[in-house]
Amino acid sequence: MAILKGAAIALIFVLVPCASSYAASFDCDRARTPDEVAICNHRDLNDMDVRMATLFEIAKSLVLMGERGEIQDDQREWLARRRLCRADVGCLRRSYRRRIEELETVLRGIQSRGLY
Repeated sequence: MAILKGAAIALIFVLVPCASSYAASFDCDRARTPDEVAICNHRDLNDMDVRMATLFEIAKSLVLMGERGEIQDDQREWLARRRLCRADVGCLRRSYRRRIEELETVLRGIQSRGLY
């Protein structure tokens, strides 16, 4: 059973980079802040947003309750930092790369110790 759980987590790392969508993880029709508008207007940022949101949801669902709160707090802090980029596409790309790496590190940790 542990082998199957490990394989499922490994599969995440294969499938998530391929996930691509024209819709950000939030409603672009309601985008008001400069960072949200920039994300909706740049396909690569949009894709990074979807990937980050997917990794966040997966990580959040696989950790224990105490860790879940920490991941959610980290996400809120990251969103506040992302907003500081405003419409600076380079800043937004760097911000997403860092957050995606953080979430991938969380998932690698889960994979290395097993789910339960």
